Amino acid sequence: MRAARRSLLTAVLVVPLLAGCGDEGGGFEAGPGAEPRAGRWKTWVLSSPTEVEVPAPPEGERARAEEEEARRLAAGARPEDRAEVDRWSQVPPTRPWLDFNIELVAAGVKDPPLASRGYSLTSIAMYDAVVAAYHWKYEYERRAPATAQPLVPAGPDPSYPSEHAVIAGAASRVLTYLFPERPVGLFDELAEKAANSRVLAGVNYRSDVEAGLALGRAVADKVIARARTDGSEEQWDGARPPGIGRGPQFWEPPPGSVTPPTQPLAGRWKTWVLRSGDQLRAPAPPAYGSAEHVAAAQEVMNVRAKLTPEQERIARFWAGAQGSSLPPGIWNQIAQEYITGARLTTPRAARLLASLNAAEHDAAVATWDTKYAYWTARPLNAIRDLGLDPNWRSLLNTPTFPSYTSGHAGYSGAAAEVLSFFFGWAAETFRDKAAEAAESRLYGGIHYRYDNEVGLDLGHEIGRMVVERLRSDNAGT
Repeated sequence: MRAARRSLLTAVLVVPLLAGCGDEGGGFEAGPGAEPRAGRWKTWVLSSPTEVEVPAPPEGERARAEEEEARRLAAGARPEDRAEVDRWSQVPPTRPWLDFNIELVAAGVKDPPLASRGYSLTSIAMYDAVVAAYHWKYEYERRAPATAQPLVPAGPDPSYPSEHAVIAGAASRVLTYLFPERPVGLFDELAEKAANSRVLAGVNYRSDVEAGLALGRAVADKVIARARTDGSEEQWDGARPPGIGRGPQFWEPPPGSVTPPTQPLAGRWKTWVLRSGDQLRAPAPPAYGSAEHVAAAQEVMNVRAKLTPEQERIARFWAGAQGSSLPPGIWNQIAQEYITGARLTTPRAARLLASLNAAEHDAAVATWDTKYAYWTARPLNAIRDLGLDPNWRSLLNTPTFPSYTSGHAGYSGAAAEVLSFFFGWAAETFRDKAAEAAESRLYGGIHYRYDNEVGLDLGHEIGRMVVERLRSDNAGT
């Protein structure tokens, strides 16, 4: 299923191959693709890359014992060892952990804001941990083990602490926080395996991965501390805001359902680049029953009646329904294909994912703020209640939250701007696909056109704000 999904994503957004690039600096002879300055990049949660101190690597007898261990393990690798190394040697090493996050979202209850919050926490923890690791790499400049035949190539940057281990330590701890229903110790065990695979491969010393795990976990703890105060744990008391009542002019569950609204307080959550969720609140939509609203509802009906096979394909591709990675997950999957195709270095891949998911998170908070400022009725309810067609049905299942403005459009506009910064040659493609994702909600019969247009503009604005941050994060282009 995952392979088929990736094939479809690649077909939607064709990925050319680009050569990686890097620079050299310091006393360590960094090879092509090295990132000696990554330890100076701007972090999201850490006050600086040096906030968590990493002690110097061991010397003397212990260092010699670790050297011998690395050689012995690589030389005597069993088939199962090679399989474990291959499992954790994906490029970039952030990929398996984001894949875990995507799979866990798909297996859970459909909750787009909670999903984008989780993606942002996982990817920002990985990025901050990588930046911190690269500072200490070039502080100590420890060379990788001189293994005669490593199972995979050693990276061009210093060995201590291990970037694979620091990513594993950060991601595993955040995933444990996000998915407490999973077996105790599951993600810690996976992190230990990911880290140990580098020793089995003969490309890291034991102390490299131990220091990496410890650093990654320490960074994750700081990210989790922030998460615990972001407002997401506040419970809705069931009361609608002043001026928002019951009845057809306001959002109600889809006909035949008593499902409560999804995350009515998400517009208050702490943001990454916005001052607050209401900073970009959209103006009110057309009034219920007004000529403009009725015309918009009739357009939804007309599109449904004349839907082409291509429009239906687009609607279903971008649906983000229960059992999927949801809209922010779709954009993460697209991003991962581009990262792989462009052969980005580990720090640059982590930087992209952190920026993308910060934008997606803020787009969710901003669109949810607007949604629950107005509680706009969905087309399905309005078309029936207005008497336009008492039996009308949409192509896609109607979501359990207000219509205005579109979350899909907000997510997509934000993603398009961030990805266009990293892959400027594909900017037109990203923006076209963002517009397609927004339009897909009209094809699906679950949004009015103005929902999509306003949401897309909001998302683009948030994406541009993240790009402005990228321009001053010391990483260059």
